[in-house]
Amino acid sequence: MRWSRRSLRRGHLLLISALMVILDQWSKNWAQSALPPGRPVAFIPGFLQLRLVQNTGAAFSLFTDSALWLGVLSLLVTLAVTTWIWFQPKRGLWMGLALAFLLGGTVGNGLDRWRLGSVTDFLELIPIQFPIFNWADVVINLAVICFAIDAFLERHGDTES
Repeated sequence: MRWSRRSLRRGHLLLISALMVILDQWSKNWAQSALPPGRPVAFIPGFLQLRLVQNTGAAFSLFTDSALWLGVLSLLVTLAVTTWIWFQPKRGLWMGLALAFLLGGTVGNGLDRWRLGSVTDFLELIPIQFPIFNWADVVINLAVICFAIDAFLERHGDTES
């Protein structure tokens, strides 16, 4: 069986999502206890530094000071993706990973919004001007990549992906 034709069961998707949430919340708790707010700390010289900030908006600081609205949106996305995972009988590997990562990232940032009123960000790329982000953001971007791979494979005749 080719890698692209594999499928993931519902329980595996939920386990992957839970692991992503655990990693996200652990990393944010670590950042809050170990990093000085707003001050850069070298991590991978010339590439990545750590800088603790609280984001009351969404990606790229869109919708700043909209934690309640974004918290509700996170909850709705969580319910929609969970329903999709639960009721879709068969999903290919890439679609399954996309759903698992999207759920994990959405729950991770949603928990911050509901508990703290903001999202804890602390990863900052140095070579490019890019917003500070966190593990949940990485996982959401991985979901987008997996959705794209799934669409590409489906378009090119690999319907079992």
